[in-house]
Amino acid sequence: MPSLKLLCSQASHRLACGLLGLVAITAPLTGNAADGSNKKLQILLVAGGCCHDYPEQTKLLKQGLEERINAKVTVVLSSDTSTKAIFKIYESDDWADGYDVVIHDECSANVTDKPYIDRILKAHRDGTPAVNLHCAMHSYRYGNFRAPVEIGADNAAWYEMLGVQSTGHGPKTPIDIIFEDQEHPITQGLKNWKTTNEELYNNIRIYSGTSVLVKGDQTTQPNKKELKKNPEAKPRKASAVVAWTNEYGPKKTRIFSTSLGHQNETVADNRYLDFVSRGVLWATGRLNN
Repeated sequence: MPSLKLLCSQASHRLACGLLGLVAITAPLTGNAADGSNKKLQILLVAGGCCHDYPEQTKLLKQGLEERINAKVTVVLSSDTSTKAIFKIYESDDWADGYDVVIHDECSANVTDKPYIDRILKAHRDGTPAVNLHCAMHSYRYGNFRAPVEIGADNAAWYEMLGVQSTGHGPKTPIDIIFEDQEHPITQGLKNWKTTNEELYNNIRIYSGTSVLVKGDQTTQPNKKELKKNPEAKPRKASAVVAWTNEYGPKKTRIFSTSLGHQNETVADNRYLDFVSRGVLWATGRLNN
């Protein structure tokens, strides 16, 4: 039988080899429960709101996570596509009961009801881990959120859970992903890469308890208007933290966040799904390298 190397050198077999590579990338991760059992991880994925294709992205995340780790992903998806999307599940004080981790993938920038927000946060203060994706960083903000908020301020609660405060993003252009901490369990073995067109979220405050894992560099070419005004205009460069961990509240609940994930192409990328999967396992104490 011809070797795999020989087969891959033949054009007729390149697609098959590519698929073999895909299988290798998406091989399931290990992740036993604290008691050593192989209990299925119960994940709650809450998604919806403004500006993103959440129906498709929740499918990609559910499939990607369940292929990689021993988990069941329960999706709560809002049909509200505005910045005021709310979720009925959060109206109950015990909304997180039965779940090992919650993935926040909301884009609810104009939801400002403090009792509602505090019910969400109480579950995490009480010990339920969280994984925050993309526009979760721009949700539940009010007051003068354009300025760095102080610890304990009236409008600081959501940022204190996240560990980073962001107020906006640049244009949709590729981001160079740079793993700053290659010794952290989440990042071990992962390689730098470049995204498709993505949004680089800024960081106007990084809280002291935050551990930076990944930075993103983005270069934006001058547009026609800028070139007309100044033919010598140079590309603009920006850099920001795009993934990090935090320990939240009196129980030091594990929190993993990444601001990446605007485009469906990014969410479908095996490298992104591998990274988020490792973040989920780390947050629940099940990441076995």
